[in-house]
Amino acid sequence: MIGPQIVFEPRVGGRIYERSHGGQEHEWGEITVWDPPHRLAYLWRIATDRANATDVEIRFLAIGPETTRVEVEHGGRDRLGSDFGQTWRDTNRGGWDGTVPAYMTACSA
Repeated sequence: MIGPQIVFEPRVGGRIYERSHGGQEHEWGEITVWDPPHRLAYLWRIATDRANATDVEIRFLAIGPETTRVEVEHGGRDRLGSDFGQTWRDTNRGGWDGTVPAYMTACSA
């Protein structure tokens, strides 16, 4: 069985969300920069209000014909409070395995 689907609406202002097997959508964020294949930035607000969203920027730098360096900068966690911000960062660290392939799919659409 395939897991939930992560969807990137490929444009500035587009949503990032997870769609469950049952078709329910869970908002993750809003795209603020859409510049494939070089750069993606978004407001990350999974399970929180937009006012508490953190800022994520991902840069893809070609360093060889088959090698890309991925740089991730995640700021604004201070909006979540010191205790919650650190916990949130640690909890979400493992999410990149599902997110990067979804981004690649959106770029090729």
